Amino acid sequence: MTYPDYVATADVPQLLRDYPIGDAFTARYTVMSADELRAIQNRQFLRLMQRGWAIPFYARHWGARGIEPGDIRSLDDLPLLPTYDKTDLMASIAAHPPFGDFPGLGDPATRPPVVLHTTSGTTGKPQTLLFGPKGREVGNLLVARMARWQGLAPGDVVHSVYGHGMINGGHYIREAYTRFTNAVFLSAGTGIETRSATQVQLMADFGATVAVGFIDYIRKLAEVAAAEGLIPGEHIRLRMIIGHLGTEDRSSVECAWGGAKAYDWYGVGDTGCIAGEGPERDGLYVWEDAQFLEICDVDSGQPVAAGAKGDMVVTCLYKDDIAPCIRFNTHDVSAFRTDSNATGMVFRRIEGFLGRSDNMVKLKGINVFPHAIGALIENRPELTGEYICRMTRDARGNDTLTVTLEHRAPDSDPAGLAALLRTGLGVEVAVALVAPGGTAAATQIDVRQKPLRLIDERGL
Repeated sequence: MTYPDYVATADVPQLLRDYPIGDAFTARYTVMSADELRAIQNRQFLRLMQRGWAIPFYARHWGARGIEPGDIRSLDDLPLLPTYDKTDLMASIAAHPPFGDFPGLGDPATRPPVVLHTTSGTTGKPQTLLFGPKGREVGNLLVARMARWQGLAPGDVVHSVYGHGMINGGHYIREAYTRFTNAVFLSAGTGIETRSATQVQLMADFGATVAVGFIDYIRKLAEVAAAEGLIPGEHIRLRMIIGHLGTEDRSSVECAWGGAKAYDWYGVGDTGCIAGEGPERDGLYVWEDAQFLEICDVDSGQPVAAGAKGDMVVTCLYKDDIAPCIRFNTHDVSAFRTDSNATGMVFRRIEGFLGRSDNMVKLKGINVFPHAIGALIENRPELTGEYICRMTRDARGNDTLTVTLEHRAPDSDPAGLAALLRTGLGVEVAVALVAPGGTAAATQIDVRQKPLRLIDERGL
């Protein structure tokens, strides 16, 4: 029996025409009008909806709202569809183990080949992630497109600290760089996969010029390198850092690595790369030829005005083979930029990751995003930049948020730091100080791709 072939099914030459990278990318999208882009998006969306109606998960999800196929006639009707999130996907898996009824796998003898990974489990039990050849390779193209536009060169040596195992991150980043750039790629992984001291030695031995991964760990590696006698900027000469900056100020990681330029990007396991900075670093450009992004009100789920904060809700216009993604609520908070960009690109831009609405805590009526603390404490020489938040409730029902900060100086001022956080967060919090490395067990920074920043001990 003959089975579908991954390479032939992916048809990468056609994908490169549909989703260009390099010079072809900038040549197309710096001259395209918004109306032309909308027409491209609408064609993809209608094809995606045909696929969606053939999948039990969507037919059930939409039908429960009384929606029929003829109700959705264009991208303008997208807000009529209900959103879904990880909770819905995990319920689908529980009801239809082991994969759920959302991937649309069909007959194994005739369906496309399938790639299986999981999420890292940052917000709970790891979630199954499934990809078909087209969806997988377009996701890879978007990562490579971004890196090349930011300035990745053929002679670069890229050191990656994204995790492997069942986790998707490290695998698809490796695929993107090895298939669609000419850079040499080092798959170091997390600190538990390759010890931090070994990682910095690898960077020195192979002449790493670019580091990719989560900024928290990349920043930590600079301290490890110095402790090992490998001076950043001298023995390890990074010129670029491509990572998830989120709410953090890039200057601290740039300074730690001897002046390397840091670039921000955003994506999640279900959707792949959604947005990234360009060479001007003036906001994150949404890859709108492949992704349709809405910023929606956290409570109502309806799109908000440009410039307002809300949940990022993503529709992957290209992912119409395995596990289509139609109005997936990431629960990551951002906002569309309203100023003009410096590149002439037709794509809209977002502020980047501003926190998680499902990791937000309400303290004395104020919404507090734990990730926002990173930006408030950066550039403080007495602090390492590492922290953990603990939410507790006493017998009288009073809530307290304690922020534990790593500090280097014996004369650090807890009261002054508490005042700094109060000003930035808009609410009183308690501050505790620990020595460098003192939060590592709680944040699990050495073993997780995304360190924990909140421990809620209220037992809600």
